[in-house]
Amino acid sequence: MSERHPIIAITGSSGAGTSTVTRTFQNIFRREGVKAAVIEGDSFHRYERQAMKQLMAEEEAQGNRHFSHFGAAGNLFENLEALFRQYATDGSGQCRKYLHNAEEAAPYGQAPGTFTPWETLPEGTDMLFYEGLHGAVKTDTVNIAQYPDLLIGVVPSINLEWIQKLIRDKTQRGYSQEAVVDTILRRMPDYVNYIVPQFGLTHVNFQRVPVVDTSNPFIARDIPSADESMVVIRFANPKGIDFPYLLSMIGGASMSRANTIVVPGGKMELAMQLIFTPFIWRMMDRKQRALGLA
Repeated sequence: MSERHPIIAITGSSGAGTSTVTRTFQNIFRREGVKAAVIEGDSFHRYERQAMKQLMAEEEAQGNRHFSHFGAAGNLFENLEALFRQYATDGSGQCRKYLHNAEEAAPYGQAPGTFTPWETLPEGTDMLFYEGLHGAVKTDTVNIAQYPDLLIGVVPSINLEWIQKLIRDKTQRGYSQEAVVDTILRRMPDYVNYIVPQFGLTHVNFQRVPVVDTSNPFIARDIPSADESMVVIRFANPKGIDFPYLLSMIGGASMSRANTIVVPGGKMELAMQLIFTPFIWRMMDRKQRALGLA
């Protein structure tokens, strides 16, 4: 953690809905005049798309059907930890982009599924903002979770997560139902060993729970809407959280435990705005004081 160079990390698996949290923070940054260095977790995958496909085929031929982007073998955990450590020290570091599609790749003159060259982060940023799979990973060799000042987990119920991934990958990325199910099964051991443990290290978790039947996610034709969901928000350390204020400002909110509030799904972004804006204020205030500018 760093007062001069704070880090916010959003962690969640593919299809979890981390983009909603990212959009909320972008709005907060814009409103509060915060300049953030934005890091996408996919840029720390170890292999480009074609190389990854080839390696998965080779691993499967050797009997390993679980080589995936979720685990250590498919990612540069050491590089991500080095970035967090360096940014917390002096506000610098190395980053790159993963070009998901033709639209993203066109400005770089590269093929989709490739990485841009490593480059130095822009100077003068107020904080680092990471969104991806591994913002709170801790293994025998790396401890990425120790660096962020604010760690947020996005964890929909598992059937909802699968529905979101199935529909997104089929409609937006052109994958078949069989291919998406194969990916889910392939990733399961890494999901259990690398993704799930992070949510015990996060400071705040958002878990969207549908209130409609999602018993068989593999036949779902649409994603349950926000109004068909509730969001469970758990604070690892509730000290300093003004629960009466949050309950008064978020219609339909209630407390289920001393560190947990439940809000209607349609109020999730409002809840994030109310919860995280004060966090940003405090981070910026500590930064100004540490730099002797307050």
